[in-house]
Amino acid sequence: MDFCIRLASLEDIPKLTTLIPDSARALQADYYTSEQIEGAIGTVFGVDSQLIQDRTYFVAEHNNQIVGCGGWSQRKTLYGGDSGKNNQEDSLLNPDSDSAKIRAFFVDPARARQGIGSQIIQSCELAAERAGFKDVETIATLAGEPFYTKFGYRAIEQFEIPLPNNQFLPVVRMFKTFLCSR
Repeated sequence: MDFCIRLASLEDIPKLTTLIPDSARALQADYYTSEQIEGAIGTVFGVDSQLIQDRTYFVAEHNNQIVGCGGWSQRKTLYGGDSGKNNQEDSLLNPDSDSAKIRAFFVDPARARQGIGSQIIQSCELAAERAGFKDVETIATLAGEPFYTKFGYRAIEQFEIPLPNNQFLPVVRMFKTFLCSR
């Protein structure tokens, strides 16, 4: 499948608000209950417009359709969409002492396992490294853990995110050091 990777724009948000729940419901179904997925949609699984404004969020397009998305961040927030932030501090990280964050990866279920996520993660890592970061971390879903492992991330902690519907979402904190770090 031919697709191109580009930086997301605020105009992409309506398409992303459709893609993200579709992706979560289909690709997370073997790992989480429907109650967990629905509780995570919009809060844990949602658009973080700060990533778009920071120009650190990418989309994959095929025939003018967004078929995947994901980004990296130079801010403290590890996960969550706009509606799940709860006014938490989102200050900038220091590349000399902090890890960049890999954030909000979602792929159109009909296009899964066609290299979209792989292209986006490579774009994110390259951009984070160019910004001076020596390593990256992510909060992976159980479905995402094998994907990140394939790219050299290692699990360092398992925990549960409390959801607004009184469910909990088991996740894995993962970490990677860049080989060519400065």
